[in-house]
Amino acid sequence: MKNLIQIIKDSEANKVAVGHFNISDLAGLNGIFQAARELDVPVIIGTSEGEAGFIGRKQAVALVKSLREEYDYPIFINSDHTKSFEEVKVAVEAGYDAILFDGGKLPFEENLEKTKEVVRYVKSKDASILVEGELGYIGSSSRILSELPEGAAIKKEDLTKPEQAERFVKETGVDLLAPAVGNIHGMFKGANNPDLDIERIAALRKASGVPLVLHGGSGIKEEEFTKAIEAGISIIHINTEIRAAWRQGLEDGLKAGPDEIAPYKIFPPAVAKVKEVVYNRLKLFNRLA
Repeated sequence: MKNLIQIIKDSEANKVAVGHFNISDLAGLNGIFQAARELDVPVIIGTSEGEAGFIGRKQAVALVKSLREEYDYPIFINSDHTKSFEEVKVAVEAGYDAILFDGGKLPFEENLEKTKEVVRYVKSKDASILVEGELGYIGSSSRILSELPEGAAIKKEDLTKPEQAERFVKETGVDLLAPAVGNIHGMFKGANNPDLDIERIAALRKASGVPLVLHGGSGIKEEEFTKAIEAGISIIHINTEIRAAWRQGLEDGLKAGPDEIAPYKIFPPAVAKVKEVVYNRLKLFNRLA
């Protein structure tokens, strides 16, 4: 089986993107894995600090790696939005395949220095672990939005600049870069999120020299995803959409059995709802008819 960086590079060469989906429980993981297997495409599971705190870092890694080993399947796990050096250490010890150090809200120089320190530490422990850096702030919560997250980079002048990306990657040594290109965390109820700056994505991919990661994928129009992949996006994060699907499925399960108390009888609709969202996203990202 190919490792994660090989899969990412293959995806880039084929003008497709690897789907990245966060989990908080087994219902979410099962729905994501079922969708990926039906389409026969690789997939990345993410856990934020909050999600990992709920599941357990070692437990989340064990779940994902057990699926990889049992089914000989390219499913990987990323420590998503890891904001402290201590949490980076915990993620390395737990055995994550990739770690995103999120310094996106920090001033550029501070972000650069802290990311450099993270890369140095992670690679000294296990050179196979991919390290992703974040350059530009796009909000911090996967939720339904009524307004733009305060401080999120939406104006053209606030987006990640190619010269910044080039220096950041060169000096930190990150394997992947998550830029601000008009994307935001969360999604608006009843409306699409802002359009992406496709020209900026292309310029950033050329300047940085590493695969780009699009965070805040929930709520983006389908044609924007296609153009972003063409321009140089290799991984796309979806979380808010599957959280909303999970909740709808759970509510359906509770309504179907108002007196039911067995979790394994209540959760199947949540699995099905998550699977449906992930299936459609993976189909789009991988250009499958």
